[in-house]
Amino acid sequence: MADINSEKRRSSPATLADEKLESPTTPVDPALVSFMELFYFAYRNFTGDPDAILERYGFGRAHHRVLHFVHRNPGLKVAELLEILKITKQSLARVLKELREKGFIAQRPGPEDLRERRLFLTQRGVRLTDKLTELQVRRIATALDEAGSGADEVTRRFLLAMIEPHERDQVAELVKWPEHGAPPVAPAGS
Repeated sequence: MADINSEKRRSSPATLADEKLESPTTPVDPALVSFMELFYFAYRNFTGDPDAILERYGFGRAHHRVLHFVHRNPGLKVAELLEILKITKQSLARVLKELREKGFIAQRPGPEDLRERRLFLTQRGVRLTDKLTELQVRRIATALDEAGSGADEVTRRFLLAMIEPHERDQVAELVKWPEHGAPPVAPAGS
């Protein structure tokens, strides 16, 4: 008798994707793997303190990202937020609903087009977002200080270079750089 489950496993999307995986054409540099691992650990610690606070509200990292970008861009359109976060409408709708219901975000119609949905933080949202930002900025400031002179510029260039070349201009425009520190966007392919 045929195993129906094994047939399903063979044709599942994950299995089909696995079949397309090939071994790397060039050996992976162990030093770069170490950087990758450091990046994972740094991200774990960077998000750890905010995660603990967000958990008290029943929120996760998606909520944090929404709060952050709405705080930095008051009146942001829902469509613009979707473009920034690169998530589905369904995912964003769930997160926004929770943030609105718990009093962290307000949604208002656009000034000219009443169909537009513009997003603003409430005072409660501002307080939470400021606290989360304070924790993460403190960690970044400490790390840059420990890394030594010039680390801020090298870090800026590195992080921009981690972004897909075709998205760098958009990201550089979205990030609100201090007057003295706006780096030029690295050209595509550099």
